Amino acid sequence: MLTVHHLNNSRSQRVLWLLEELGVPYEIQRYERDPATMLAPAALRAVHPLGKSPVITDDGRTIAESGAIIDYLIERYGNGRLAPAPGSDEWLRYRYWLHYAEGSLMPPLLMKLVFLRLPDGPVPALIRPIARKISEAALQRFVDPQLRTHLDFLEAELGRSPWFAGADFTAADVQMSFPVEAAQARAGLDASRPRLIAFLRRIHERPAYQRALERGGPYDLLR
Repeated sequence: MLTVHHLNNSRSQRVLWLLEELGVPYEIQRYERDPATMLAPAALRAVHPLGKSPVITDDGRTIAESGAIIDYLIERYGNGRLAPAPGSDEWLRYRYWLHYAEGSLMPPLLMKLVFLRLPDGPVPALIRPIARKISEAALQRFVDPQLRTHLDFLEAELGRSPWFAGADFTAADVQMSFPVEAAQARAGLDASRPRLIAFLRRIHERPAYQRALERGGPYDLLR
């Protein structure tokens, strides 16, 4: 049976969600972050050398990276569901969002997290004021403007259609869920961008999303 190697509060939550949408039976192997470092445990390296999540194992195969996992699941288990017709305009948008989520949007979100935590990190007390100034400057001059540009872009794109790839919900929306949730949690996404907030509300109301939360456990990005 397909196994999801599931790390708490991670991108693997959306893999559970996709499997619930597709109705694919699966098992969960759970891993917990180190409470001090928030890193994945070393046990994940036994599954994949990078020790990251999400990872799935299926029929003797080990597949890592969210986009690759989603492609694999749609191709193997989708039976034409949750993806536009290949070659259509919607298909091109679909493929774009599958790559954009991790390739373009997650890097500034990760930088935001790093710089927010930098002043309180394991640095000598004398250096903390300097670390705080560096962090504030990086956020104000580069990271936050980048994130505003991305959020404005996403808000405008959802003005073209209710879902990222077009009129219908697809796996591209599953892929985009994590960075949009992360933007709400730590990058200033609020009611000033009503289409993105409506997108979050719609995905959170989906029965398959709720089932994935029940199986995956607490998901702090929703707080």
